[in-house]
Amino acid sequence: MKMQRIAEVMLFMAGVALGLCAAHTGKVNKHKPWIETSYHGVITENTDIVLLDPPLVALDKDAPVPYAGEICAFKIHGVEAPFEAVVLNGTSGEGQLRARGLVDCELQKEYTFIIQAHDCGAGPGGTGGKKSHKAVVHIQVNDVNEFSPVFREGQYHAAVTEGKIYDSILQVEATDLDCSPQYSQICNYQITTGNTPFAIDRNGNIRNTEKLSFDKQRQYEVLVTAFDCGQKRSSESVAVHIDVKPVCKPGWQGWNKRVDYEPGTGSKQLFPKMHLETCGGPLSSVRTTVELQTSHIGKGCDRETYSEKSLQKLCGASSGSTDLLPGPSTSTNWTASLLTDSGRDSDLIFRFDGRQAAKIPDQVVPQNLTDQFTIATWMKHGPSPGVRAEKETLLCNSDKTEMNRHHYSLYVHNCRLVFLLRRDFTQVDTFRPAEFHWKLEQICDKEWHYYVINVEFPVVTLYVDGVTYDPYLVTDDWPIHPSQIDVQLTVGACWQGGEVTKPRFTQYFRGSLSGLTIRPGKIESQKVISCLQACKEGLDINSLESLSKGIKFHFNPAQSILVMEGEDLENMNAALRKVSYINSRQFPTPGIRRLHISTSVQCFGEDTCVSISDIDAVVMVLQPSEPRITMTGADRLTRPAADLSGPTGLALFQDLHIISTVTKGDATSRRPGRPEVQEEVIHNLDYCDMLVLGEELRPELESLQLKRSALLGKHLDATNSTSGMSIYGVDSMSNYEQVIRQVRYYNWHPAQIPDRKFRLTCSELNGRYTSNEFTLEVSVLHKSEAGEHINHMVVPPQYMQVVHHPAMIHNMYPTHSSGVPSAATVVIVICIAALVGVVVLGIYRIHLTHQQEGRSSDTSKEGELDWDDSALTITVNPMESFQEPQGAEEEASEEDDDDEEEEEDDITSAESDDSEEEDIPGKPKVQQDSKRVQINWDNSILTY
Repeated sequence: MKMQRIAEVMLFMAGVALGLCAAHTGKVNKHKPWIETSYHGVITENTDIVLLDPPLVALDKDAPVPYAGEICAFKIHGVEAPFEAVVLNGTSGEGQLRARGLVDCELQKEYTFIIQAHDCGAGPGGTGGKKSHKAVVHIQVNDVNEFSPVFREGQYHAAVTEGKIYDSILQVEATDLDCSPQYSQICNYQITTGNTPFAIDRNGNIRNTEKLSFDKQRQYEVLVTAFDCGQKRSSESVAVHIDVKPVCKPGWQGWNKRVDYEPGTGSKQLFPKMHLETCGGPLSSVRTTVELQTSHIGKGCDRETYSEKSLQKLCGASSGSTDLLPGPSTSTNWTASLLTDSGRDSDLIFRFDGRQAAKIPDQVVPQNLTDQFTIATWMKHGPSPGVRAEKETLLCNSDKTEMNRHHYSLYVHNCRLVFLLRRDFTQVDTFRPAEFHWKLEQICDKEWHYYVINVEFPVVTLYVDGVTYDPYLVTDDWPIHPSQIDVQLTVGACWQGGEVTKPRFTQYFRGSLSGLTIRPGKIESQKVISCLQACKEGLDINSLESLSKGIKFHFNPAQSILVMEGEDLENMNAALRKVSYINSRQFPTPGIRRLHISTSVQCFGEDTCVSISDIDAVVMVLQPSEPRITMTGADRLTRPAADLSGPTGLALFQDLHIISTVTKGDATSRRPGRPEVQEEVIHNLDYCDMLVLGEELRPELESLQLKRSALLGKHLDATNSTSGMSIYGVDSMSNYEQVIRQVRYYNWHPAQIPDRKFRLTCSELNGRYTSNEFTLEVSVLHKSEAGEHINHMVVPPQYMQVVHHPAMIHNMYPTHSSGVPSAATVVIVICIAALVGVVVLGIYRIHLTHQQEGRSSDTSKEGELDWDDSALTITVNPMESFQEPQGAEEEASEEDDDDEEEEEDDITSAESDDSEEEDIPGKPKVQQDSKRVQINWDNSILTY
């Protein structure tokens, strides 16, 4: 190769010599310069000299001719190339390639461009110059290790389980910005923290060198540095945090054992941070059941605990049902011997332990059971040890004497519910269905359920918590032979009147019952049944639309049990976090609701692979702000006898007003010296009792009456007796006000019963919250009383000298004495009203008759009546105890009947105006009360 190179140079020199000879004999600069066809160069970044191979040399055959044989320039084609070529020796043609500026390998590693050589031409001016052919130049930029390794993360976290040796806990990674593989690759990592049980390999994988213990140390922090292949170290080390966890135990994590629920807040998430730990096992499906256990609250959940009658009216149930388990009273004494389960938020529950039963009186038993009727009851039943083979009777209608035939009955036998219905030959004489059997888990699960049996013979349908169940077995039988034997209806056992030496109860029931009713002649609709058993609290799912499509869920009818199933663990965790508790009662029952969560996990190809422990939690329903029900109005009415015995009677509570307030316990109201913050709330009432204090009403002399039209359009009903009147039903406070204001009292012989007292109390939630006891006293004015006490005043026709404010007079006579001072107060108020009309003219008259006042007063003390129509005056002594005003009474006795009727009409209109005025929004209560008292006084005096 070298010899070939020398031969080429010699041939070139020979050519030059021949050219010189030709130059002397002919034309100057006959030849082009000559260079290599390609060059390869290397330049180190941050330097400017390029090392070319071969060296940059240009030759010209015109040498040694001046100018024509010399090289004057090397030119580079490609302006983007940051290089330039310079001529070091024009005669020898040596040149050099340099960088115009600093080159950066990280920006560009290689360059390619074109270069040409130019001779100096024919003369010193460079005219007639020639250029060589184009040569390709390839330049590579050599790297300098100028950058340090940098870690991709600011810090690293990992978790390990105690007692295990890991091949790799985590991998750290660093990068280098240098362009060459030598300096950009990371060749080594190193843990700089001493005395740690960890090691790291050249790829950045960290492992533990010994088994870790959660009890010994729960977290480690180690520092790691990196080296590139040029042994340049990272400028900063990175921190690696390694948490040590105890041995993984599959189960639910991130849940609280207690969730507080504040009444009125709607729906509240139960497990907002809960997730299932499966310890990394591959799962095929997860199934979770959430159960809200409320068996200790009333009838199985927090329902509106109104009475059974009120609930039926509220839900639109058909009328005519007979309550077989009412509260014990003088008229319903057959339940007095039964055990009641108290402390259940006013729910009336009867407990049967196998020794109690009740006979229903004949006058209570429905006598017209046809082919359509309904039996409904709440039942909580569970099997007792050793008695599973015995029948347990809820309801039984059997022969009272001689025989032991069961005409119809409802009983439990081996956790089956059986309904027996047999008819007499007088009704039908064919073989027909008689026994209907249902086998359900609810019958013996020791929980409360609502059972309704709708009979549309021969079809008998059972509803349990609003869900329909058809009998699995129906047994036919012949009708009962006709007889004249009376029957006995019993609850809690069956009456065995014959075939035994002594009649007795048998087939006792063991469990709890409530609200046992029979409705003859009509079946109940499913809508009403669902309303009667509806639960006000339960489980809920927030944002159903956000649930994954792969999640399947199902609620039971009471929404106390939720079953969720899915294949993806993360979707299941997200679904469980949306499970909520909701209680829509305005005043929910405070206390604990227990939660039970059970989970089963399946793996691929296996039944169960991970065992998840059940968890138990509680929802604590906090005490609601208790309402304070307050009734206000006039507490004393004094009326003439004609008002009480008239055709319209006396409206007792015409200005009654019912409000309810709660105390807000905010921070400001609890400061010392600051009053409590009262806020008015609107809620329903369920009954108001109007009781007579003292001797009961005497029907031949007096009564309380209420028109049926007053109850139209309301969920209210009323009962009346000699002890008073009861208005019941779930309805608003305003509707109760309207009805109570229309209750009228009649007294046809006021002389025998001059005074009466009535006490009014109202309730919400069957007595859980009761109002104040509002007492009203009714007094009767008689004409005889006017004659006895007329000497206390002289009644003027037009004028009165001394004026007192009605409120002041009222304070002077707060209670009754032997007479009726309140009537005297009424007379004074009327006189005040007359004085207002003539006060301008009366000033002069009073001045003239000042001396006559003394004589009039003396005459009054002596009991003499001197009427002087020319100048009658009245002197009212505020310190004197008035008994009964009589002047107006005598004046009223002289009026004819037509005038009395007109005056009664005026009273009615005045009372009506009073009723409309009493609820003026924004008007101070003191002013309203004062107005009511004044109007009552004015009305009372209009008939005198």
